[in-house]
Parts: sequence; C-alpha cells; structure tokens
Amino acid sequence: MEGHLRQALANEEFSLHYQPRLNARTRRIQGAEALLRWKNPVLGQVPPAQFIQLAEETGLIKPIGLWVLREACTQWMTFQAQGLFDHLELSVNLSLAQLADVDLVGQLQEILVQTGMPPGRLELELTESHLMDNPAAAQAQVAALKELGVQLAIDDFGTGYSSLAYLKRFEIDKLKVDQSFVQGMLDDGADAAIVHAVIALGHTLQLKVVAEGVEDMPT
Repeated sequence: MEGHLRQALANEEFSLHYQPRLNARTRRIQGAEALLRWKNPVLGQVPPAQFIQLAEETGLIKPIGLWVLREACTQWMTFQAQGLFDHLELSVNLSLAQLADVDLVGQLQEILVQTGMPPGRLELELTESHLMDNPAAAQAQVAALKELGVQLAIDDFGTGYSSLAYLKRFEIDKLKVDQSFVQGMLDDGADAAIVHAVIALGHTLQLKVVAEGVEDMPT
C-alpha cells in the first residue's frame, strides 16, 4: 500500500468530497468540510482509516496535505464563481506534520493569494493532541496562522488531552464535539452531560460549537 500511496499524487488518484455543516437554528448550510478520498486502480477505494495513518508514518502526509489545501481552495473558488456556496466556510484538516512544518504559513499564504480564497472563509481543523505535542511551537504556529486571517477549530474535542488551559493559550474560533459523545447522548446520560458542558463552555468563551456525527443519528 505504501508503494501505491507514494504514486497516488502523481497519478491523480486523490479526490475531495465535501461534508455540509448545517446551522442548528436556521437549518441552512453554513459551510462544508473537505474530506480526502483515494481510489487506486489496483486497491480500489481505500478508506481514509487505512491510509491516513500510513501517510503520517511515512511523511507523505505533508505533500498530500498541501495538495488538499490547494485543491480545496481552488475548487471552493470555482464553486463560488458558479454561484454555489457563496459566503460559506471551507474547513480543511491539518496534520501534526503540517502544523510542525515551518513552511506551512508561507505555503498557505501563497495558496490564498493564488486561488483568491478569502482567509476568513477558510477554517483549519486541529486536534487536541496536535496542539499539546509541542505547545510552545504550536502556539507560535497558531499565532502566525491567525495573522493570515484564517479561522481555527479544535477537532474531536474531548477525546484527547482535553486541557482547558490551551483554550486560553491558543486563539481558537471553534470547538467540534467528538461524534462518540454526540451519537451516544440520546442513550447515555454521561454523554449528554458532556455535550451540554462543551456547548456551555464554548459559548461562554464566545466560541462556535459544532456537533459531529449528527448525520448518523435517528431523525
């Protein structure tokens, strides 16, 4: 699989799908998250769970992640030129390797200029573990990203280190409640309490809150 993955970018085997994010009050689409998909001519459709970790272990996640950023911004601006998704936010995940890359800010700035993507419409998603792996370096990188005008979100909130101190330390705009809590809150009182607590915490800190996994819940 590693051999196939090393050739995937050159062979244009990657594509992006977009998962919509709805406003709970208006029920209207507010933005979308870019999701990476890989279809190999030999392996077929490879689930992200099977290749993302491999990409991180081999260092391939950096060029792949950069492609995702550039392609997502390019496609998003094409959509808007066609009258679609006007004024909506685009979310893209950042890996630990990307966050630690000293070239990230310059690369992102170049992408924003080349594609015309408004920085305020781009949201970069980080996990708690990414921020706490090297807090000092992460804080400097986050500050530099914020200077570009992009938004930052904590993905899978509640499943990692969950240090509340970093919510003050890092300039975060949004919390994403992990889907394990969201999907369990209808049957588990503890999960429901955690979801309520995260929502209250986010709103008190004037952060937006996103619930993951609602597409799999009963209507």
